[in-house]
Amino acid sequence: MQVPLFPLNTVLFPGGVLPLRVFEARYMDMVRQCMKASAPFGVVLIGRGGEVGAPATTESVGTLARIAAWDMPQLGLLHLRAIGGDRFRIEHSDVQPDGLQVARVEPVAADDDPPLDEQYRPCADLLRRVIDDVGRKGGEQDDGSPDPVRSIPFEPPYQFDSSVWVGNRLCEFMPIPLRAKQKLMELRDATSRLQLVQRFLLQHGVLKSSD
Repeated sequence: MQVPLFPLNTVLFPGGVLPLRVFEARYMDMVRQCMKASAPFGVVLIGRGGEVGAPATTESVGTLARIAAWDMPQLGLLHLRAIGGDRFRIEHSDVQPDGLQVARVEPVAADDDPPLDEQYRPCADLLRRVIDDVGRKGGEQDDGSPDPVRSIPFEPPYQFDSSVWVGNRLCEFMPIPLRAKQKLMELRDATSRLQLVQRFLLQHGVLKSSD
C-alpha cells in the first residue's frame, strides 16, 4: 500500500481526532487528491526537522487518517478534521519534487481488545468526565452554530468498555513527551498500555489509589 505522509509534531492514535490547518501547496494538493479518491493519508511523528519547509525525518510507525470534515475560512487556508484509522509501518519512502513524502507501508495489526477489566474502571470514569466537560464547551462558529471541524475532540461511538479505546483516548491528552506517546501508540497490547496510563495517572494524583 502506498500513502502520502503528513509529518507532524503530534501522535495520532487509532480512533483519535486530528484537527489540522493546511496551507502549504504540497499538502493542499495532497488533501485534494485524498478527498477526490476518498483515500487516507499517513500521519507520522517528526524525528528531526519541522512541519513547514524541507521534508522532515520521521518515526517509522504512523497512523492512517481519513478526512471527516473540512472548511476553508479564507483562500489558501484549509481546516480539516481527520480521524485516525489503522497503524502502519513505513517500508520505504520517497520525496516528490514538490517536497511531499510518499511511502510504501505495511499495515500493523489492530490490538486485541478485551473488555475493560474492573481495575481500570476508574480510567474509564475519568475519561467519561473529560468527555462530558469538553462536550459542554464544544466548538462553535461565530454565529453560535456547531463547528464541524473544531467540534468535540472525541469521535463517537464512545466505547467505555473497550480497553483499546479507553487507553488510546487517555494517551491523547496526557501531558507526556511526544516520544513517550509514540511508544504508547506503538504498543501491541492494550492491557499493557492501560497499565502504563493508570500508573501515570496515579503517580500524578489524577486518580486516587483504592488501597
